[in-house]
Amino acid sequence: MADSLVIVESPSKAKTIGKYLGSKFIVKASMGHVRDLPKSQIGVEVENDFNPKYITIRGKGSILKELKDARKKVKKVYLAADPDREGEAIAWHLAHALELDDTEDCRVVFNEITKQAVKDAFKTPRKINMDLVNAQQARRILDRLVGYKISPLLWKKVKKGLSAGRVQSVAVKIILDRENEIDDFTPEEYWSITAKLTADGNPFEAKFHQLNGAKTELGSEAEVQAILKQIENADFTVKEVKEKERSRNPSAPFTTSSLQQEAARKLNFRASKTMSVAQQLYEGVDLGKEGTVGLITYMRTDSTRIAASAQEEAKEYIVGKYGEAFAPETPRNYSKKAANAQDAHEAIRPTSILRDPDSIKSFMSRDQFRLYKLVWERFVASQMSSAVLDTLSVDIAAGDTIFRAAGSKVRFQGFMKVYVEGNDDGTTEEDRLLPPLKNGDRLEKQEIEPKQHFTQPPPRYTEARLVRTLEELGIGRPSTYAPTLETIQKRGYVAIEEKKFMPTELGELVIEQMEEFFPEILNVEFTANMEGDLDHVEEGSEDWVKVLAEFYESFEKRLEFAEEEMKEIEIEDEVSDEICEKCGKPLVYKLGRFGKFLACSGFPDCRNTKPIIKDIGVTCPKCKEGHVVERRSKKGRIFYGCDKYPECDFVSWDKPSAKPCPSCGSLMVEKRNKQGTRLQCTSCDHQEPVEEPEEETAD
Repeated sequence: MADSLVIVESPSKAKTIGKYLGSKFIVKASMGHVRDLPKSQIGVEVENDFNPKYITIRGKGSILKELKDARKKVKKVYLAADPDREGEAIAWHLAHALELDDTEDCRVVFNEITKQAVKDAFKTPRKINMDLVNAQQARRILDRLVGYKISPLLWKKVKKGLSAGRVQSVAVKIILDRENEIDDFTPEEYWSITAKLTADGNPFEAKFHQLNGAKTELGSEAEVQAILKQIENADFTVKEVKEKERSRNPSAPFTTSSLQQEAARKLNFRASKTMSVAQQLYEGVDLGKEGTVGLITYMRTDSTRIAASAQEEAKEYIVGKYGEAFAPETPRNYSKKAANAQDAHEAIRPTSILRDPDSIKSFMSRDQFRLYKLVWERFVASQMSSAVLDTLSVDIAAGDTIFRAAGSKVRFQGFMKVYVEGNDDGTTEEDRLLPPLKNGDRLEKQEIEPKQHFTQPPPRYTEARLVRTLEELGIGRPSTYAPTLETIQKRGYVAIEEKKFMPTELGELVIEQMEEFFPEILNVEFTANMEGDLDHVEEGSEDWVKVLAEFYESFEKRLEFAEEEMKEIEIEDEVSDEICEKCGKPLVYKLGRFGKFLACSGFPDCRNTKPIIKDIGVTCPKCKEGHVVERRSKKGRIFYGCDKYPECDFVSWDKPSAKPCPSCGSLMVEKRNKQGTRLQCTSCDHQEPVEEPEEETAD
């Protein structure tokens, strides 16, 4: 007969924990929060110390009744929500709803869902931590005040349906600022000269580096022609060979931010998908005879700390699998990346290194396996020896010029045997070998290749790059990155083109008003400091009501000023040349979630809408009559189809090329990978590169 009730957030977590605890425990799921602020009103008594008016969330009444009925049958209730602010708040709301004694030790937390970790946690239950609860309440109320006070103002003055938020508004501002940088960017011409040389028949390349002993940048074709004239009849001779040994250390184990970034680079996962799959791995996967097991530790963390027991297990595994040389003498520890990192939990790691990905692959979905493999490899590598590389730099004299060739070779793989971190451009470090060279060697000149380049503007933000930027600026916390990126897309403030964020006209309009009347909300330093204040509330060193009062004092004045001074903006619909095929009235351009679209000017009597068609200059390969146009799916993803649809059903996710395959004459499409964009035939194996401009400006 059960004598204890355990409440968690999800059914899968309940299933896993239930197997560990046995028949004396009833384990049920609350399905997340059971109480929240009402949607129909602000729900905060500002004049009464920001007292929140919580109500039962619609649809949760039956769940609460089930939990209350189960409560009557047991002696003890344990609240085992996730080990963070949000989990603590869920536990607190449940305690109120079930009328539990606040002084009871009813809160149970664990960083991993394994049998030992769960059983140990139930040996040391604690009281609900009100500092954590108050930090969550303060954030919730702060966001409610911003959202529910500014949004109606934007509705009245600008356009119905607009809204503003604290963290997401800053994210949109960052994306918009980058777009403005790109628009204002003036390309500058520069040139390179590459010498294609051989040494004893072994080919390699060297780049122009110096003229008359000084490093020289080439800014024009005239400068290049002068260099080419100088070296036209010159001998290429090795002047100096520099060899150096370099150590490379492994990356730290994953935090929430670095996991989202690396999953985007290596697995092409969106941040929301990464967190969804990680949640599944954390809550538990059925491993057959072993039962349901949580495979990774808690996935919302900004800490790189690792438990000593996990380090010891890793060392034993590494020595057994790869040998003594691959394990450092002392375990690797990693310092916190940012001053505001909370370090409340461990880094994200496998709950047991002995469950290598391939041994349990059959029990996981494809996405679960790929993400688990990423986490497992990153953790194993983080506890391995440094790699040792031999680097070679060779200066080659040709008249009064110096050309330089650089190469490297991995002498000892160390952690690189298991894992190498990706870059934003998708590349990893590989051997760049040079032939054996020594001072005085004469080289054969095969070709001299001058090339014109233009500097490129800073790149638009990918999800990975934006998450990294938000983290570096101290905007948001591990649990907020994914929902923030989702929100700014759902609101229609940004769109994604080729996996990069672009602000929409709607986003620009909202940010323009926010910058004029609520500059603090968009101020990166102000927002980061607010995050710091919330951390102080969590630590118990700051009163949450005081934090809100200090914010609201200036915010209220801004609101009053905006009410009086913000002018009503009439957004007139731009009339197009097209006529509605249903009622004959003109179609007008409207702003939507994914940018502009065409809609009937007779709305609401006529609700006809259609996308704006963009012709890419390719004849339809199927019907040979229509043109291929760019379209958007319901989820905003770009695809390509025939403008004769529905008569012709040609469709392609990849952008078709006007150039036919030189081998078989079939359609070629653009394909992107880590090396860039290439044209690939849809019928045969032919492929060829598409030359793209080089990005010279670092992020």
